[in-house]
Amino acid sequence: MDFTTKLNTHIARVEQAIGGLLPAAAARPSRLHEAMRYGMQAGGKRLRPVLLLAAADLRGNPLHDPAAAAVAVECIHTYSLLHDDLPCMDNDDMRRGRPTAHKHYDEATALLAGDALLTHAFLLLATHYSADAELSRALVRELAAAAGSEQLIGGQMEDLLAEKKVDATGEQLEYIHLNKTAAMIRASLVMGGMCGGLLSESELDALRELGRELGHAFQVVDDILDSTADSATLGKTVGKDAKSGKTTYVRLYGIEGARRHAETHTQAALAALAQLPGDTTFLRDLITSMLDRRK
Repeated sequence: MDFTTKLNTHIARVEQAIGGLLPAAAARPSRLHEAMRYGMQAGGKRLRPVLLLAAADLRGNPLHDPAAAAVAVECIHTYSLLHDDLPCMDNDDMRRGRPTAHKHYDEATALLAGDALLTHAFLLLATHYSADAELSRALVRELAAAAGSEQLIGGQMEDLLAEKKVDATGEQLEYIHLNKTAAMIRASLVMGGMCGGLLSESELDALRELGRELGHAFQVVDDILDSTADSATLGKTVGKDAKSGKTTYVRLYGIEGARRHAETHTQAALAALAQLPGDTTFLRDLITSMLDRRK
């Protein structure tokens, strides 16, 4: 199976799982559940759940079905986007090519939909892996740490604090990238490895290193695209980073400097991937495609 076919197969599996594992839109209160599905079923790259499925497949048939874990990761990612788009945060009007949740509904509904997705993620892990209590605890612990105050939310806080900061440093920018973006990518890979039976510390450490470097490269490319792409291509408003004075790799190092950083982290991700067992072809192709993405 070639890369594109495999990628589309993974994405289709994610979409099907999202449809089946979220509360029904008609369930009371329907406005809340409709908003949860509006955020989750807007498409997008599905990078994090795809990475989770790919890591679970490294040794062939996974020991545990990774679909619920993949949806849990996407619930956390989507909740963070719903909140990030709110007027009190980035105040964005477009996400994934259509109005953001607070524009389509209202601010309170978007806020509550994000809250509900956050908690639903852990309900999925607690219920779908209950037959293996050790695995369930490990998955919950991994995702909770990645989504918490010292990683995802901490990175978002530092990102807000860095706006209009004229003396921001490379170290501060790296902290933002490693926590706001790379933490969830790292957790996705590790959780997939756990579902797939990669349980040795060396294997999990290799997945963590891969996630750290890939997440870093991914965010650097995001910074570049915000400066070079158009809104129609990206499906979200571009140029906001520069207008808000946000600290980015482009702001600190320029376009070419940012591209060099992206290449460096991509090569480091490939080096970490080489330490993993099984068929790594798809993950290798995905990593290299991330460097040259246009959206």
